[in-house]
Amino acid sequence: MTEPVHIGIIGAGMTGLSCARILKDAGHTPVILDKGRGVGGRLAARRAENGLQFDHGAQYITAKTEEFQKLIQSLMSVDAAGEWDMGERTGFVGVPSMNALAKALVSDLDIRRQVQVSSVTETEGHWSLAIGEETLVFDRLIITAPAPQTMALLGTGHPLSKQIAHVRLLPCWTLMAAFGDVAGALPASHRDPDAPLAWIANEKTKPGRTDRNAFVAQASSDWSKDHLELDKAAASDLMLNELCKKLDLDQSKVIHADAHRWRYAKVGIPLGEPYLSNASKTLFLGGDWCLDARVEAAFQSGTAIAETLLSEL
Repeated sequence: MTEPVHIGIIGAGMTGLSCARILKDAGHTPVILDKGRGVGGRLAARRAENGLQFDHGAQYITAKTEEFQKLIQSLMSVDAAGEWDMGERTGFVGVPSMNALAKALVSDLDIRRQVQVSSVTETEGHWSLAIGEETLVFDRLIITAPAPQTMALLGTGHPLSKQIAHVRLLPCWTLMAAFGDVAGALPASHRDPDAPLAWIANEKTKPGRTDRNAFVAQASSDWSKDHLELDKAAASDLMLNELCKKLDLDQSKVIHADAHRWRYAKVGIPLGEPYLSNASKTLFLGGDWCLDARVEAAFQSGTAIAETLLSEL
């Protein structure tokens, strides 16, 4: 009888989840490890007081490939996704939050949350993961962390680390703000790549949301780099001032304001291929950073890894 192959996946974002879903459906039992409390990576939602909710990571998704379009349609069929009219364009969002897109993929997957992997080493064809005082060993390992974190896990001298050293990821400060009262109708979204706030979303215009006056504003990459090490209170104050000026909002009506820093939010220079693997196909590296900063790119990376791994087993 064939011994089961023990497969480990670091990261429960779209790349890790889409990869795990394919492997699970093929009869394997991958173990997903994530340092966060939830799943989804930047498919994230933040809840606040009084029922407030903000999609503070990925703002919407597009579906260009047939395979990803099928996934979105399946999520829409179970009311986990919906179409969002942004005015100048349309996209898809999770319902009732962007995180619903990730949660819809996790059914019966073995996901271990709040697990911090400190190092990865190869020993006699197996992969050992150091987790505090514990060590987990896998026959196959898939790392879907951002490229700099992947290099830290493997060590900068690892051959695959050298192959991804040119990848550049960009930060993004995100503001989550709510107002008790807003005069007049405001657009669903506002985009200005050259402004300090490159993107603003009017959360209540998304399907399945409440009618609260909640906004998410994402700073440009340049602004985020210039203010990268600010504490979040200071970043929140600066961004809130910009938001009120841009949308002509009364700052005295603010009932909630908070900021979140995504250190690795956007892809400046991608890898240029869906994934990397070692020669023996026992180690795979993937993520949106392989292609570009879209949820679909993360899905493509995870799918390609799973298909290659299955062909080798």
